[in-house]
Amino acid sequence: MLARGNNCNTDGITATESFVLAEHTQGRELTRAIPFHLVEDMTKAAFLDRDGVINQKAPDGEYVTRWEDFHFLPGVAQGITQLNRAGFHVIVVTNQRCVAKGLLSEIELQDLHRRMSEHLARDGARIEAIYYCPHEVEPPCSCRKPSPGMLLEAARFRDLDLSFSWMIGDSDADIQAGKSAGCKTVRVSVGEAAEREPEKVRAIEFVADITALSLFEAVPRILEFRNS
Repeated sequence: MLARGNNCNTDGITATESFVLAEHTQGRELTRAIPFHLVEDMTKAAFLDRDGVINQKAPDGEYVTRWEDFHFLPGVAQGITQLNRAGFHVIVVTNQRCVAKGLLSEIELQDLHRRMSEHLARDGARIEAIYYCPHEVEPPCSCRKPSPGMLLEAARFRDLDLSFSWMIGDSDADIQAGKSAGCKTVRVSVGEAAEREPEKVRAIEFVADITALSLFEAVPRILEFRNS
């Protein structure tokens, strides 16, 4: 269990069902979903950051708070579909301090995530669950990346082997969270961001196993890495 009063929240998603079971922890709600249809036995996960991996990031200091401002990055559905076919649990883990700032409610955030998942499902891409941290940077919580709390909670709930799992993100916090959880890591650098800071000059805790320009580009390299 994560630290009392600082739990991440979970949107459980399948292609055809949303929530069928809700559990509550002390302090803050932790919502989990179990599909009516049993998920095949898998032990590895692909953890995806949201903004900058699935959708375009908002400008610095701003947040994606409306569906109208949610724009998918090219190839995302295809990349997720490839991960599905390769036997990965595909799980989103995202910091959303916009909730703590009062820019949208958790209900509104969950609705945005529902629409995101339904849109992807129509293209054959399945998101199994979405974990989000709604907290501010201070006081510290155990779920906000770079802490690995969301990944560890997903692993406990789904009996995942994190050593066979991947964290795919666009920030140092994503890479650090993945490494702290024991995952392999991918840094996605969209567009010109790829040239800003070469991976080799980063501190060791922020150096990803793979760098790519998009999720779609990263997936074949993950599968090649895994089979090498």
